Amino acid sequence: MKKTTLLLFLCLLLAGCAPRAYSDPFAYCAAVGQVDAPDARYTGERLPDALFLGYLKTAGLDPAADFPPSFKEMTSWRCMGGQVYACNVGANIPCDSKADTSQQPSQPMRDYCAQNPGAEVIPMFVTGHNIIYNWSCDKTEPRLGQAFDTVDAAGYQASFWQLVPATP
Repeated sequence: MKKTTLLLFLCLLLAGCAPRAYSDPFAYCAAVGQVDAPDARYTGERLPDALFLGYLKTAGLDPAADFPPSFKEMTSWRCMGGQVYACNVGANIPCDSKADTSQQPSQPMRDYCAQNPGAEVIPMFVTGHNIIYNWSCDKTEPRLGQAFDTVDAAGYQASFWQLVPATP
């Protein structure tokens, strides 16, 4: 009897711990809370139309516009705080990179300033596209400027990611 009870308890315990699968990104995010990219628990389309249209609206883009297929392919989503956030990769928008919050200059910045003394701006091809601070050259030394973006709770640049509300 004790063995049977123990086995039943273990079966119920294990069944309750089995990961649940979600095909809806909004239900998935509500369940998982925070994840940088959908994992095996998400079984739906890579980017469902409803999510893509919600992103376009939230980003201030016309959902009726004729976007090339590549635009949708370059849009990704993640979960933060139990909600869906979406981002579209652009020339200066690295959706998959966490924000660089360092206030210390990198060696490429030092090299740039040595070659371009007094430059008013150190370009992003030198600093990287995931920085949140402006950088310039004070003679031959990099100088930290003002922050131009903030970092969200997951460590990404906040301005890149749009909260996509669930549609009823």
